[in-house]
Amino acid sequence: MKRYSPFQLTITFAGALILLFIVAPLVGMFISTSPSDLFETARDAEVQQSIKLTIWVSLSATVFFAIAAIPLSYLLARKEFPLKSLVSGIIDLPVVIPHSAAGIAILGFVSRDSVVGKMGSAVGLNFVGHPAGIAIAMAFVSLPFLINAARDGFGSVPERLEKAALTLGASPARVFFTISLPLAWRSIVSGLILMFARGMSEFGAVIMVAYHPMITPILIYERFGAFGLKYARPVSVLFILISLTVFVALRVLARNRNQKSTPHA
Repeated sequence: MKRYSPFQLTITFAGALILLFIVAPLVGMFISTSPSDLFETARDAEVQQSIKLTIWVSLSATVFFAIAAIPLSYLLARKEFPLKSLVSGIIDLPVVIPHSAAGIAILGFVSRDSVVGKMGSAVGLNFVGHPAGIAIAMAFVSLPFLINAARDGFGSVPERLEKAALTLGASPARVFFTISLPLAWRSIVSGLILMFARGMSEFGAVIMVAYHPMITPILIYERFGAFGLKYARPVSVLFILISLTVFVALRVLARNRNQKSTPHA
């Protein structure tokens, strides 16, 4: 019979406590929600609309900002330049500042009196109280997850492969799209999924920019404030279930893509 040292038992017990701390509130919330309450909530038109809005706005923000974020990640992984550490620190800033403060910053950035707000007004778009404003707020707090994951992915690509392709006459663009991007794709997909998931869950930054139309985190807050825990809990459980379903589905699709793209010996 295998014997465990006191140290191994101690760290195992500490790890079990942490897992219990994470799981217990969620399990308690699920147990306290009856199937009838959950089905009734799922049929609620307001809940359906908020979930659809949350998913498509977060997805749109992820796709739109990834167009510039992925090349930036490659630059950070491959190039040395003055103030690179400062740039990396700026990228991580949205993760550490209070998200209510981030919302205030975004609100000032897209308000009608700002340069961006005036540009939007010129084409009939008011970011405040609009899905576009929600997308900007979501992207602001979630972009670091994509940039950091993609940077690590590009950093793991052997530079000798890129240099060999350049020596053979390939252009930098071709090297990027045919060597660097495919080899770093797994990390990039992980970053995209994390950015998308983080955007869906954002509350503090979004509520400053757009209380209406309501994304699901704001709807949960409103129902809790107006009706209490009993009415907010089923929406929370439903949103968690849908978020987990979407998250797992994206992970499975990404894994299948990686398996298909991996050459077999």
